[in-house]
Amino acid sequence: MPIEDRSVIEVTPEAAEAILGIRANEPDATDLALSVAIAGVSGPKFTYELTFIPIADAGGEDVMQVFGDLPVVVPAGSVERLTGATIAVSADGLAIDNPNSPSPRIPTGDLAGLEGPLAERIQSLLSQRINPAIASHGGFAELVAVEADTAFLRLGGGCQGCGMAQVTLRQGIEVAIREAFPEITRVVDVTDHASGENPYYEAAKK
Repeated sequence: MPIEDRSVIEVTPEAAEAILGIRANEPDATDLALSVAIAGVSGPKFTYELTFIPIADAGGEDVMQVFGDLPVVVPAGSVERLTGATIAVSADGLAIDNPNSPSPRIPTGDLAGLEGPLAERIQSLLSQRINPAIASHGGFAELVAVEADTAFLRLGGGCQGCGMAQVTLRQGIEVAIREAFPEITRVVDVTDHASGENPYYEAAKK
């Protein structure tokens, strides 16, 4: 049986009514739940898969909530990334407002302990703040060089070849470095993503 005493998402009354109207066209409609799952990443945001599934097919680690006559199931693998999201009706139809980002959150705070040459301070920021944050995604970042206003980084682990690497770099790593060190205005990724486990860059053609 799915978990039923946990709140993950919200569905507005208007959205629930619209979804129930769609479900009414399905065979055995009252036996179906709306499944809401993370499908992937497009640009800086998640993409979603909304489908009707038999309530009996919900897994034991999935979360099921009920909005009026509408059961909603969030698969276990999507629970963390959908927590706090709201399904509502917009001008274009159903929309999901999700406060979560594909990029891991990198903590900010007092950087007074970072001393020494700029390259050493950037490396300390990577070690103390950035890498522990992106380790949850199986990746890490290392400083290759600092030239003028540009920091050159190489991403490794799960970040090498990952389609989310540029999201992590631009939304997380670059923001943290530029906030901590205003003299850095560019962060360049020099990773050979084509040799990663899931390459999203094609190797250069000769």
